[in-house]
Parts: sequence; structure tokens; C-alpha cells
Amino acid sequence: MAQTSTRQTQGQHEVAPVHRRPKQLPWPLSLYQSAIGKKYAMAISGIGLLGFVVVHMIGNLHLYEGPVQVHEYGEALRDLGGHLAPRTFLLWVMRLGLIAMFAIHIHSAYSLSRMSLKADDSYAGKRNYIAANFASRTMRWTGPIVLLYLLFHLADLTWGWWLGDEYVRGDIYHNVVESMSSLPVAIIYIVANVALAMHIFHGTWSMFQTLGINNPKFNDLRRGIAGTLAAVILIGNLSFPIAVQAGLLNEDNRSVPVGEFNPDESSADA
Repeated sequence: MAQTSTRQTQGQHEVAPVHRRPKQLPWPLSLYQSAIGKKYAMAISGIGLLGFVVVHMIGNLHLYEGPVQVHEYGEALRDLGGHLAPRTFLLWVMRLGLIAMFAIHIHSAYSLSRMSLKADDSYAGKRNYIAANFASRTMRWTGPIVLLYLLFHLADLTWGWWLGDEYVRGDIYHNVVESMSSLPVAIIYIVANVALAMHIFHGTWSMFQTLGINNPKFNDLRRGIAGTLAAVILIGNLSFPIAVQAGLLNEDNRSVPVGEFNPDESSADA
């Protein structure tokens, strides 16, 4: 039972709540203040991020075609919109959209976690994990792992901080091979992508539930879709460090010298 306090004002008694409600914001921000609003925000932003992960993985498959083909893929990204928009304009619009989705996804997940912890404090008993699977219990760990992996991935192949002098701006193929030929770096990519797959599996399952697709008739289909997406992304992403370590991706027979596509062009994200 909620505790209340009584105060006397102008000869009358009022009952004041111990926990004051937060100030209501205008719609749709007011919806985001509720748990259901945060769940919807996390689900919708998760759909966008999942789409990015799938497209990013498919695009990186051009590595198996060779340095020229993956370079042309990077050029196609920078030239999105053709002559209707300045070069890289649409690419940066998509990047800013991704940053916004990441921010919403992370904030909503953190806020929901805080709300859950406060709710648990209201009860004397401990949280019961009987009905929760391993993936759901590790969501709060795989999330931060994926975030740290993203920062490492950007520092490694986009900004070139980890490669140092070995980083060649604009040569995606060279940078990937040079980075993942290091066994510790390859292990980081493997471990991080396992965590990403677990996060995608439970995130996709929860997304259907949040959007109202939660019926015993469809639960097997939900599980199948979530598992298939996670497995496809895991296999595709793991193939890159494994292929480099196995020597399937190397620079022994490349026809274009390293970094000589066009030195004046900016690099694309690997």
C-alpha cells in the first residue's frame, strides 16, 4: 500500500502523495514517459538498427569479390542520390538517423531497466528467472558489449586508430585484412558478434511481443524468425575474421596496389 502524508491548509486536510508524478511533457514525449512508450521506442528503433545490421553484413560480403568490388560498393554508398543530392549527403543523413536510433534504443533500454529495478525494490522477494531464458537474462550484458564493440569497430576500420600506420584511407579490403589478421582482434570480433547474435535473438522476440504479435499460434514462428535472423547475421559476420585467419581473404593476388584506387576520395565504413 502506498504511503501518504496528511497536511492542513486553510482549515482543510489534504492527502499529499509521497512520490510525486513527473511533470507531463507534450505529446509524443508524454507517451515516452510511460513504460509502454519506452518499449515501443525501443522496438521501433530496434527494427531500424536490425535493418542496418543486415544491410551492413550483406554489403561486407563484397570482400569476397576482391578489393576493387568492395571499393566500388563504398563508392556507391557515397554517391547515393546520384546528381539529385551532393556527394555523401544521403549517406550522412542515414548516419545521423542511425545515431538517433542508437541514442533512443540505449536510453529507452536504460530507462526501462531503472524502472524494473525500482519495481523489484517494492517487493521483499528476489527476481524469479524460472520463466526467463538465457538470452533474456543476458540482455543487460550483451547490450553494453555490443556498444563497446561498435566503438572498437569504428576506431579500428573507420577512423584507423588501432591500425595506426597500417591504416590506408579508402582501401577497405586492405584495412579489414590487416586488422583481422591479428588473432586478438579476430577474437574480439568473434566474441562481440556472438553477443550481437544473442541480443538480436531476444530483441527480435521481444519486439514482436511489444508490437502485439503475441499468440501461442504464432510463437513458434516468432522464435523461428528471431533465430534465423540471429543465425544468418552471426554466420555472415563471423565469416570475415575466420576467412582472414584461414588465409581465404589475403592480399597475395590483389591486382590493384594498396591505396591506389583514388587517394583523394574519402573512405567508406567497413
